[in-house]
Parts: sequence; C-alpha cells; structure tokens
Amino acid sequence: MAEATADGLGQHALHPAHDVAAAAARADTHQEHPIKLYLVVWAWLFILSTCSYLVDYFGLHGYLRWSLILIFMVLKAGLIVAVFMHMAWERLAMMYAIILPPVLVLVFVTMMVFEADYTLLTRIAFFGPGP
Repeated sequence: MAEATADGLGQHALHPAHDVAAAAARADTHQEHPIKLYLVVWAWLFILSTCSYLVDYFGLHGYLRWSLILIFMVLKAGLIVAVFMHMAWERLAMMYAIILPPVLVLVFVTMMVFEADYTLLTRIAFFGPGP
C-alpha cells in the first residue's frame, strides 16, 4: 500500500519511474468503439449517398443541384473523417490541423465566386453584353 507523505501525496508521487511505467502501459492499450457506432455511421452514409443520387434522379439543375451534392459530400466526408479516421477522439490541435485547411479553402473559393461575378458584371458594364 502507498504511504502518505507530508504534502498528502502517496508514495507513487515520489517515484517518477512508476508514472512512466503507468503511462507506457496506458499507451499500449487501445480504445475500441462499439460496433453499433460504426453501423449507425454506415447507415447515415448510405442515407446521404441515396439523397445524393436522388438529386440526379429528380433532375434538379443549377445552383440547387450543386449545393445539395456538395452538402451531402461534405457531410459524408465529415462522418468518415470523424469516426473511421478517429478524429472525433483526437486532441483539438490535431483536429484544427486537419479541419481548418479545407474550411479555409472553402472560404477562398467563396471569395473567388463573388469576385468572378463582380468581374463579369464590370466587363458587361464597360464592354457591353458581347456579340
């Protein structure tokens, strides 16, 4: 049994080798998630894929079509990264390293879309609608 010291800590606090051995033992074990989690995620992936195919089946066109396809794609990618790549259980710094760059790419693409519309409108205003 561990003895109490004057500062209230047990004997294990006096021997740092014990902490290193305990940390190594914890690192050797791995966490397993219940199969239900993976089945639920698989079902959601199936539902989202079905919705993505239904966009084509119903013949949607234009911005609505591409917006829905991109939304379903991002949701499926997020589920895969979070659960199957175990990002949901990683540290916050690792999540930022993986998630932040695609978010910034989406922000820059959105900025380019607005810039393209502005450029098109200024060309039409100054040069006319074309032949």
